[in-house]
Amino acid sequence: MKILITGGAGFIGSAVVRYILNHTDDEVLNVDCLTYAGNLESLADVEASERYSFARVNICDHEALKALFQEYQPDLIMHLAAESHVDRSIEGPGEFIQTNLVGTYTLLDVSLKYWAALSEEKKAGFRFHHISTDEVYGDLEGTDDLFTESTPYAPSSPYSASKAGSDHLVRAWNRTFGLPVLITNCSNNYGPYHFPEKLIPHIILNALQGKSLPVYGDGLQVRDWLYVEDHAKALYKVVTEGVVGETYNIGGHNEKTNIDVVKAICALLEELAPDKPEGVSEYQELIQFVKDRPGHDLRYAIDATKISDELGWKPEETFESGIRKTVIWYLDNQHWWERVINGAYQLERIG
Repeated sequence: MKILITGGAGFIGSAVVRYILNHTDDEVLNVDCLTYAGNLESLADVEASERYSFARVNICDHEALKALFQEYQPDLIMHLAAESHVDRSIEGPGEFIQTNLVGTYTLLDVSLKYWAALSEEKKAGFRFHHISTDEVYGDLEGTDDLFTESTPYAPSSPYSASKAGSDHLVRAWNRTFGLPVLITNCSNNYGPYHFPEKLIPHIILNALQGKSLPVYGDGLQVRDWLYVEDHAKALYKVVTEGVVGETYNIGGHNEKTNIDVVKAICALLEELAPDKPEGVSEYQELIQFVKDRPGHDLRYAIDATKISDELGWKPEETFESGIRKTVIWYLDNQHWWERVINGAYQLERIG
């Protein structure tokens, strides 16, 4: 199959690209406009594949997208391109509205016209898979409640509101126009090639540099952590085996408070990187509680029963195994994250 992936140079998108090229015979067209979070160096291991191609296109550019569809003739669309950092959405919501809402609409419009012109055989196999987040559900008050596919939407931040809107657009294009869509909502991802502004890589890299480890509020916010390579496998299973029109929640079955995540990273670094920065006797002493984020949701937790029962997917990594792999990856790939921190990776998109 020929799979068009938007946002394939991002954290989750690059994991999906690597998974497909390494574990299937499918072709991939990576469509990414290379914003700050897009990094082609995350695809260095697969970029030489004859089944991989890249197009630097913004999903808000209707004519460029239309030309790509006509040239590439995709069988499947996996839509991961999005602005996704909550703090950035609070500081500047406009880009989130543009990319997550206008960009999704533009991709839907181009996809619908492309799909409608296909032969009946090609039309029957076509899928538009929209990848979303559990943050569209808001937060959970109880300690036992879980997000299901029927949980009402109650987004808290400009980021989650823009993603909720894009989910609604995708469902509307299915209901109104018949476009064969699938939606997945996932819990917090972590793993290799994660942009350093996110919690887990931020803590790892700050600790290695002897910098403070900032934790919002009291650190008791709960997240369900999903190893990114488990997520990539789930996404491929959904787009190839999922039922059109359905939503699937994807979670890691690994609920942890933010402070426990930070302490777990510190403990692993004590073991794996015992030579600490000057003046640091133990990594945990670098933890610093800071003013909480506005509208900070207390707890997210996914019920992934549906994708398990209907498609046979379950995460392979526990939090303990996944976080160990993640810390080791950052220790072994200093070149990658140093180029992100110093901005050298951006030379590709500037040039």
